[in-house]
Amino acid sequence: MKKLVMFAVFVLGTAAMVNAQTTPAQTTASKEVKATKPNKKEHKKAKADKKAETNAAKPEAAKVQK
Repeated sequence: MKKLVMFAVFVLGTAAMVNAQTTPAQTTASKEVKATKPNKKEHKKAKADKKAETNAAKPEAAKVQK
C-alpha cells in the first residue's frame, strides 16, 4: 500500500512539473504596425540628395590628397 501511495505521488508530481508554466504569460497585446508604401517623390529626392552629397565630397577628398 505504501508503494502505491508513493507511486501516485511520483506520477502526480511529475505531471505537475511537466505541465508547469516556465515563462510568464504575455499580458499586453502587441500593437500591429501597418506597412506604408514609400512615396516615389520622396524616394527620388532622397536619392538625388545622396548623389549630390557624394559628388560634392569627391573634389574635397582630391584636394586633401594633393
